[in-house]
Amino acid sequence: METERTWAGTYTFTAPRLRHASSIAEVLQLVSEAAASGERVRALGTRHSFNGLADTEGTLLTVTGIDPDPVLDEAARTVTVGSGIRYGELAVWLEARGWALHNMGSLPHISVGGATSTGTHGSGNRNGVLATSMRALELVAADGSLRTVRSGEQDFDGLVVGLGAAGIVVRSTLAIEPSFRVRQDSFTGLPWEVALDDLDAVTGAAYSVSLFTDWLGDEIGLMIWKTRLDGDDSDGGVPEEWRGAHRLSGPETGLFGAEAQNHTLSGGIPGPWLERLPHFRLDATPSVGDEIQTEYFVDRTDGPAALRAVRELGPRIAPHLLITELRTTAADELWLSGSYERETLAIHFTWKPEPEAVHALLPDIEAALAPFAARPHWGKVNRVSAATLARVHPRLGDARALFERLDPTGMFSNAYLEERGVREPRDRRSA
Repeated sequence: METERTWAGTYTFTAPRLRHASSIAEVLQLVSEAAASGERVRALGTRHSFNGLADTEGTLLTVTGIDPDPVLDEAARTVTVGSGIRYGELAVWLEARGWALHNMGSLPHISVGGATSTGTHGSGNRNGVLATSMRALELVAADGSLRTVRSGEQDFDGLVVGLGAAGIVVRSTLAIEPSFRVRQDSFTGLPWEVALDDLDAVTGAAYSVSLFTDWLGDEIGLMIWKTRLDGDDSDGGVPEEWRGAHRLSGPETGLFGAEAQNHTLSGGIPGPWLERLPHFRLDATPSVGDEIQTEYFVDRTDGPAALRAVRELGPRIAPHLLITELRTTAADELWLSGSYERETLAIHFTWKPEPEAVHALLPDIEAALAPFAARPHWGKVNRVSAATLARVHPRLGDARALFERLDPTGMFSNAYLEERGVREPRDRRSA
């Protein structure tokens, strides 16, 4: 196969074939052929995943080479675009026309289809995960037909964060809003107890807030505010000192080993939303690259207790960790979202490429978070069982029934989904 590994190189695909579609017609044809032969197919995006979610015993099909063909509807405040486009590329196109997305992930390099289908997110107490901007999706279904599902219609909330389990999403319609400016500021010295005593105030201090820690010591290592600016206000009311933390005004070093020049501009300098909301620039290397990622979502009201529980493991975590980032999201109604029906704290671990050590630690981290019904990120490494997933995702059974109804032969299923109860187990398809 041409592409054997994920973006970070920490998962090797087992699929024997990779096909690059250059048009929706090609996707329709390939899925029709697979249906006739009984072969399995899975969509492959920008490969920013860390487990076997996208793998298959059959053919990996990527839609990143299809012309994104953006269509702007200013009256409806939406854009319809090929799902293989990277968020950063769509953002540039929108900004040139005076429009914006409500939020961005840490990396603008990820595809719209892959990020939305796995519940990937940015940050902000009032900001939903990226998938909450979805207003319609077009997918190639198991019978080789093209189906459009719109917000408010049956199945929509179950298909948006759909894990590729019911079809190949080829076009997405996203909500947009007028372009806006953002300033990004970094603070150091925030005491842990300040964050734990009033977590909502800390994470709600700006439009988007990220906290970075190695779980050691009495202070959180770094706090980043992304402040949305209204009108000509270039200040945003950002103080020099806030609850014991001090704003950095000089040159900044890179996050957890990444090169500083790869980051979006900080230091309180206003700029367009697409150049401040992500942590990394589209034209630069994202994150560290050679890494493993894990993430868990808990109810924000449980956030302080969950963080205290993980801090107990800090001395064991730190030697294998590049950094932990803490972010928040608003509640949503998407069945398999990590933020389904609850305001959420996301606890993210970027690990050194030490798989044995990481896999040994995860059961203890997951045990510490078990009392808080922690939901793992679908695209990242975890050891969570099918029984636990069924407990923490109240609509998992409904989602499984939906996927089975739309794909009764299991064409879009795989071992990863079946082992976790997202799809019904069935005999493996011949490769």
